[in-house]
Amino acid sequence: MNPITPPRPSRREVLLSTLAAAAWCGASPVLGAGRGLDPLDPDIRFGTTGSIFATWAGTAPTTLALQMSSNMRMMLLACKAYGLEGFEPYSSQVSDYVGRPADLKRLLTETGMTLASVGDLPRSRSAPAPATTSISVGAAAQYPWLGGAGRAQLIADMEACARDFLQPLGVDHWKNNMGGRPEGGPTDDQLKALADTSNEIGRRTLAHGVKLALHPHLWGPMEREHEFRRVMELTDPTYVHLILDTGHNVLGGMDVVKITDEFLPRITEVHLKDTFPQYRGNKATPTRAQHLTKSVYASVGQGGGVDFPGIFRVLRQRKFKGWAVFDIDAPRVDEGTGTIHDNLTASVNYMRDVLKVRLPRPPKVGPFTEAS
Repeated sequence: MNPITPPRPSRREVLLSTLAAAAWCGASPVLGAGRGLDPLDPDIRFGTTGSIFATWAGTAPTTLALQMSSNMRMMLLACKAYGLEGFEPYSSQVSDYVGRPADLKRLLTETGMTLASVGDLPRSRSAPAPATTSISVGAAAQYPWLGGAGRAQLIADMEACARDFLQPLGVDHWKNNMGGRPEGGPTDDQLKALADTSNEIGRRTLAHGVKLALHPHLWGPMEREHEFRRVMELTDPTYVHLILDTGHNVLGGMDVVKITDEFLPRITEVHLKDTFPQYRGNKATPTRAQHLTKSVYASVGQGGGVDFPGIFRVLRQRKFKGWAVFDIDAPRVDEGTGTIHDNLTASVNYMRDVLKVRLPRPPKVGPFTEAS
C-alpha cells in the first residue's frame, strides 16, 4: 500500500531549496571540475533516497507510519542544496509520473539532477491495487517473488516498467525489496523460486538497459546471511545485481565490510544507513515492533554500528563505479535527533569530516518542513 502523501511543502520551502541550490552551485567547484566528489575514487556518485523527505503519523508501535512527500521538484532541489548528485525516489513518490516519463526527465534536466534508481515497482495512483503485492487484504500471503500467485504478472509488469519508464529516464539499475517475509523465514524452495524469478526479471529488464538490483532488507526474504548467500549463489551475476544497505546488512547479523568486499562486482549501489553497536553479529533480527517503538536506524555516522571507513576503504581500493546513497528515514519527533535538516546535515558532515568526501557545507536553513 502506498503511504499517504503529506501536504505539499509551502512556496517558501521551495524558494529556500532553490536559493540553497543556487548558492551551492555558485560556491562549489567540485562537479564543474569533473573530479568527482570522492577524493580517491571519482566514479562514486552520491545521492539520497526519498525516505528522508517525509513525516510520521500515528502512534508507535501499532499505527506509526512514514508518509513520504511526492513533491518531486522540491525533493530534487533539496538534494542539490546538500550537494548531492542524484535522487532515488520510492515507488509511491513517482506515481504521478507513471505513463509520462518525459515530464520527469524534463524536471531532472531543469534541476540538474540525476535519477540514481527507483525503489520497487511504481504504479499510477489511479491504477487498481495490483494482484502481485505480498499481502492481499482478506486473503493469505502470496509472495509472487518467491514463486507464489501473481509471479507471471509481476515479471510482465517489471519488464514493462523497465521498458516504458526506467529506460526513457536513463535509469540503469533498479532497486527491489522483493516483497514480504514468510512467517518463520523463507524455505529453501522459496529461495530457489526467488532466484528463478530474479533471473527471469533480470534477463528481461537487462534487454532494456536496466540491471535488476536486489535490496536485502529487514523483514524481507533475504534478511539473514544464509538467505542472502543462497540467493546470490543461485542467481546469474549477469542478470541479478545488488544494492547493499550498510544498516540492513549489520542488522541482519552480517559483517558489512566483508560482504562489501566479497560481492563488490555485483553491487550497483550502496545505501548508507547507520545502526547501533548492539546489533553487530546478532543472531536474531530486531522485530518491526521494536523498530516502531524506537528506530533501529540512524543517520550516517550517528549510531556507531556501521564501519563506514572500512566500507569506503574497500570501495576506494577496488575502484567501485556506482552510487553511494543516503537511505535514512525522516526523524521521529520523540527520538531527539532533530529535524530533517539536522539529520541530512549530520550525514553530510560525517562524509566531509571523517571520509573526506568533497561535499559542500550543508545550507544553514533546511529546505523542507523546517521552514514555516
